[in-house]
Amino acid sequence: MLYQIISLLLEVAAGLLSGACLLRLYMQYQRIPMSVRSGNPIARFLFALTDWLVLPLRRVVPALGRWDMASLVAACLLELAQFLLLWLLAGARSGLLAVPMLAAFGLLQLVISGLTGLVIVYAVLSWMPTPSLLSDLLGRLCTPLLRPIRRLVPLVGGVDLSPLVLLVLLQIAAMLLANLQMLALRAS
Repeated sequence: MLYQIISLLLEVAAGLLSGACLLRLYMQYQRIPMSVRSGNPIARFLFALTDWLVLPLRRVVPALGRWDMASLVAACLLELAQFLLLWLLAGARSGLLAVPMLAAFGLLQLVISGLTGLVIVYAVLSWMPTPSLLSDLLGRLCTPLLRPIRRLVPLVGGVDLSPLVLLVLLQIAAMLLANLQMLALRAS
């Protein structure tokens, strides 16, 4: 039971920090104003959570075009640390080579979960069209993902079904990833 409690706490902490790093990466890629002066409270929150890890990494990990690779490396390191700690807590018997693979799958699952959460909140806020900083931010984050779907799926009675289609696609991706992870673990 103690292992389960520690596992849960590690998953929550690593998920929050890694997710913040990934959101920082995606917001910078989408060129969403991230400076403290921009008045973006989400950016202030992300900086407060991730600066301790991302800023030192920026000294050694350069950006790749619009991609802030330091944020991506930070998310990878956090996931790797989580699975390494779990491996150590489980007794560190064998399977050390599976730790990086589990971290990679964990990061991909986090991306899918994060996108699912963003799309759900975006869809709910779109039902109540009140201008706010959060709805604008979510629109800027979700619209690039929804745009290709909107080209294929027309409005039905004035209702945009593209968020629903994206959620279904994300769930399919999560299922495929889980099956791929199971196959990879059996092979290792």
